[in-house]
Amino acid sequence: MPSFVSIDVETANPNMASICQIGLSVFRRGEIVERWSTLVDPNDYFDPINVSVHGIDAATIAGAPTFRGVTQELQRRLAGNVVVAHTGFDRTALVRAFAANGEALAPCIWLDSARVARRAWPAVARKGYGLANVARMLDIQFQHHDALEDATVAGLIVVRAVRESGETLDWWLKRVALGLPGADGSSAAPIAQEGNVDGRFSGEVVVFTGELALPRAQAARVAAEAGCTVANSVTKNTTILVVGDQDISKLAGKEKSSKHLKAESLIAQGFDLRILGESDFAAMMNEEQ
Repeated sequence: MPSFVSIDVETANPNMASICQIGLSVFRRGEIVERWSTLVDPNDYFDPINVSVHGIDAATIAGAPTFRGVTQELQRRLAGNVVVAHTGFDRTALVRAFAANGEALAPCIWLDSARVARRAWPAVARKGYGLANVARMLDIQFQHHDALEDATVAGLIVVRAVRESGETLDWWLKRVALGLPGADGSSAAPIAQEGNVDGRFSGEVVVFTGELALPRAQAARVAAEAGCTVANSVTKNTTILVVGDQDISKLAGKEKSSKHLKAESLIAQGFDLRILGESDFAAMMNEEQ
């Protein structure tokens, strides 16, 4: 399961550097292990529109540190980590606030949870991928426009996408760089598909998990041509789970996807399901009849 930091900020006015609250959640192996938040004195005015959204005003931040006063803490928490935020607003606000104080935000790896949601759940692929709507869809209860609450939900969205897809955080970091399903050739090819009824492996139901050497759509096409029905998730009907070779090599460290764990559970229950590494599965597909 993924480990990362999620973050959210609120601003006092339309100037994105006018941060007045920061919230941050630390996730380790998919679980929240720490939450941290602070009010911030933006040394700027509070626009009534912004106040109406988050409820923070000049009286609220009385005695709070300035942004300069929290930069060292932020650098310590963010540097070198995968940092999750919902849309690009929070990242830009932080970069602008650091620049306004003559500093640069330490290098980190940003992951937009809105882009993850758009690729994980077709219902929000084109619209409705705002934080509140995605949380509602996933039945996550929270107090919107509180920076700590928003940061936590952004992180939970990524955790849910990892769990439900059976993919790794590294896979999602690569996936968000690609287009939406149907937007380009690499994403348009379907994964789930019926197998060739005349194929040697007709009747097999295969699911893929982990990082594959082949693009997943190509691997699915090869399997379907050989007769396998390709499915997106492991069920009682699954007969083969194909695990990326890199993931197979890490199994001693117990870094198994949710698909892998479910397959093992089904095998323990007596279901006829085989777990194969990608190279072994490829060899099986390429064998002469």
